[in-house]
Amino acid sequence: MRFLHTSDWHIGRTFHGHSLLADQETILSVIADLVAEHQVDVVLVAGDLYDRAIPSADSVQLAHRALARIREAGAQIIISAGNHDSAPRLGAFSSFLSAGGLHIRSQIAELAEPILLSDDSGAVAVYAIPYLEPDIAAHLMQLPKGQGHGGVLSEAMRMIRDDLAGRPAGTRSVVLAHAFVVGGSPSDSERSIDVRVPPNPTRDGTAVGEFKVGTVGTVPAAVFDGIDYVALGHLHGRQRVDEAKRYSGSPLPYSFSESGHRKGVWLVDIDATGLAQVQPIDLPVVRPLATIRGDLSGVLAGNDELIEHYLTVELTDEIRPVDPMRRLREKFPFTVRMEWLPAHDVTAATDFAVSRRGVPDAELIEAFMTDCRGAALSVTEADLVLEALTELRIAEGAR
Repeated sequence: MRFLHTSDWHIGRTFHGHSLLADQETILSVIADLVAEHQVDVVLVAGDLYDRAIPSADSVQLAHRALARIREAGAQIIISAGNHDSAPRLGAFSSFLSAGGLHIRSQIAELAEPILLSDDSGAVAVYAIPYLEPDIAAHLMQLPKGQGHGGVLSEAMRMIRDDLAGRPAGTRSVVLAHAFVVGGSPSDSERSIDVRVPPNPTRDGTAVGEFKVGTVGTVPAAVFDGIDYVALGHLHGRQRVDEAKRYSGSPLPYSFSESGHRKGVWLVDIDATGLAQVQPIDLPVVRPLATIRGDLSGVLAGNDELIEHYLTVELTDEIRPVDPMRRLREKFPFTVRMEWLPAHDVTAATDFAVSRRGVPDAELIEAFMTDCRGAALSVTEADLVLEALTELRIAEGAR
């Protein structure tokens, strides 16, 4: 049986305010083409189908089109809810959708109920674990408080192993999970937050201490031992934890920290004895990412080869340019981020944050301008400030 492991589609995500719906439609169409080309039986989406709990109408329509193309290409689809998804919304009508080959797992009560598939060698049980918010999951699983993500996922896997043990001998197994498994490498687009969670006892008395990454705590890889293939989601770089545990990563880059990623999917073959082989398939680059550094005139004078890239521009002008983003986008329409990083220390130019109560207006304006652009007013500019202040006082006196 052949699986295509994907995750973290994040439909509806923006890139520094720029809509990615068109890029996402392009790359999801490519995934549908891969299904047909490689005769894939099942496409796995290991969490975060959407980027928001309440996706926009355009996002829902795009998801519908993408999933329909994959079904038309001949594959069934199995989706687990991620931490960005709204589990109740994603799981609505799931029992009806299963009849059409779209299987969604979003409820804790369903995590040990596999999607049962079959080939010439017998059954393949696919367990799709939805994202388990630790406090809620611990309550529903009747576990002590303070389990952390590792604790509740350990309990989920215990339930899955109990179910698998009752299946016919030779039943092969696949698990989908949305988690930060120890050994994986995060990126900026997971919105990483490192928080130490104090050790807490699990049901078997062991201590669980973890860091959280993007609200998802770390999980030992050994939690998933004994499963033929574990399709992981949450980390956006395609990577291998071990031979049978892998992240597919996101199909598109969602931060400039991913500019070096080679986006792709895993083609997974399960034979009569379990995992047979895993092959990487690279996805095309819809729109490359690039960073340019230099003064504004120099940036605008060259870099023609980057016109169609998503750009972050680091400007080194000694004085902050006027309206730089507008000028950049006139040449580079996909400039999404701009920083002013002059060689000198702008913060040392003035101390505008201190109280300036009682400072004459002209001095206050000059200090403000110096703080904003890193250079004092010229004589001509200072004269214009004084002229404007004089006209203002005359106008106020005439009232």
